[in-house]
Amino acid sequence: MALITIAAGLIAPSLSRFFRGRTQDAEAFRLLSLTHYGQSRAISEGIPTVLWLDSRSGTYGLRLEAGYTDDDRKAVNFTLDKDLRIGVVQGGTQTARPSSKLPGIHFLPDGTVSPASVNSFSLEGRDSQPLWIVQSANGLNYEIQNQTSYNRARR
Repeated sequence: MALITIAAGLIAPSLSRFFRGRTQDAEAFRLLSLTHYGQSRAISEGIPTVLWLDSRSGTYGLRLEAGYTDDDRKAVNFTLDKDLRIGVVQGGTQTARPSSKLPGIHFLPDGTVSPASVNSFSLEGRDSQPLWIVQSANGLNYEIQNQTSYNRARR
């Protein structure tokens, strides 16, 4: 029994870091899936769609662009795990916008990404390297990059 207790005590911190890393990965894939959904929705409904990011409250979501409809019944909102946070980068610098106009990715009705959209944003965990969601080289969609590939691409 003592050996099991000692082994559990040694393994627990590693497992804790492992599961936090899995949470970060899962959240990054959810964000990436949301970019695909937003792009598809803009095309299918013919209305600009925005994936908004609120780094202060740790929330993000997808909705139709304001002014095109009174009620968006398909809008979705998500809250980050308490150990994660979003860092928004636009044009290579951190942006700070008022909460009434949150940074985001704007998908036009033809499926293209608006030039006013966020170029990249990070998903940072407490004990792990950030994952980056960046606009692809062709500018048509977004992809996940780790810190090393993000730094290499920025050179």
